[in-house]
Amino acid sequence: MEALLKHLVDMTCQRDHVLLDTSVVTALHELVGAQQVRVHEIFRFRHELFLRPRVWIKDDKVISAEETLDMETSGEPINTYPFLVDGIKQRKNCIEQTADDGSQTLWLPVWLNDKVSTCIEVSSPTPYNSDTLHMIDGILSVYRNYQNILDYSERDSLTGLLNRKTFDEKFSKLLSCAMLEGTPKDQQERRHPHDGDIKQWLAVVDIDHFKRVNDQFGHLYGDEVLILVANLLRSSFRSQDRVFRFGGEEFVVLLRSTTLDDARKIFDRFRANVEQHEFPQVGKVTVSVGFASISTESPVVILGHADQALYYAKANGRNRVCYYDELVSSGELHSEVSNVTVEFF
Repeated sequence: MEALLKHLVDMTCQRDHVLLDTSVVTALHELVGAQQVRVHEIFRFRHELFLRPRVWIKDDKVISAEETLDMETSGEPINTYPFLVDGIKQRKNCIEQTADDGSQTLWLPVWLNDKVSTCIEVSSPTPYNSDTLHMIDGILSVYRNYQNILDYSERDSLTGLLNRKTFDEKFSKLLSCAMLEGTPKDQQERRHPHDGDIKQWLAVVDIDHFKRVNDQFGHLYGDEVLILVANLLRSSFRSQDRVFRFGGEEFVVLLRSTTLDDARKIFDRFRANVEQHEFPQVGKVTVSVGFASISTESPVVILGHADQALYYAKANGRNRVCYYDELVSSGELHSEVSNVTVEFF
C-alpha cells in the first residue's frame, strides 16, 4: 500500500505530459511487475491512424521519444495491431491479448471526451490475476484524470493546439537536447548547413490579411478561420512535430529531424493546403511562413530569425515560404551577431 501511495503522489505532482507518462510507466513496471510498459500516442496522418511509442522502459530505464532526436519516431499503422483496433471500435477500457507461449499483453486505451489519443501497453510473461487487474484499472483512472487536467492547461481553448506557455517549455527542452547532440564547429557552419543534414526547424506562420476577415465578416467567422487553419496544421505535420497557437493569427511549428529540402517541401505543402482550402463564407485564405534552423543559439535569436523571414514573406507578396539563412545568403536580410545573453521570455 505504501508503494502504491508513493506512485500516486508522484503521478499527481507532475506538471508536464512527459513526466506524467514517465510516472505511470514506472508505477506499472514496479507495482505489477510488468515486463514491458509503453505509452503510445494514437494520431491521424493523411487520413490514416498511426501508433507511436511516446515513453517506454528499456533495461529498467525510462526513455522518452521527446528527448531522443536521432531515432525513427514516425510510428506505424494502427492496423498492425488488430486486437487494439477491434477493442477501440468496441470502446473497451482494457483489451487482453494472450500469445501462444502464455504471455499476456494488455492494451489500455485512455478515453478523454469520447476520444482516444493515448494507449498504454503492458506486457507480462503470465496473465494477471483479478486483484492486479483491479490495481491497473485504478492507476489508469488516476492517469486519465490527471492527463485531462494537464491537457486543459497546455492547450489553446479555441483551436485545441498547444498554447504559448507550452511552447516555451517544449522549445527549451528541445534546445537542451540539441545541445547534448553537439555544437557546430564554427559560426559559418551554423549559418550555412548542408542541405542533406538532419536538423530541427522552427517556423512562424501568420494568416494573411486576417484583420480584413474580422472586419468584413465578423469575429465569429474569424474564429472559424483560426480553427480551420489549426486543423490544416494538424493534418500537415507529423506526430513528432509540435504545432502551437502563439497568439492572435500567429502559429509556431517545431519540425523534428528532417533535411532542409524536406522542411521546405513540408512547409510549402501546408501553405498550398491552406490556399486550396475553401473557407465557408470567407472563401480563399492564405498564409505566410518564415522558418529557421534550430541551432545552439539562444531561443530568442532562433525565434527572431524565423520572425524576420516571416516579415520578409509578408512584405514581398505574402502566401509564400521563406528561409532565414537563404535570405541572409542572398543579401535580402542582414544577420546581427550578438554576444549578449538573453533569458527566454
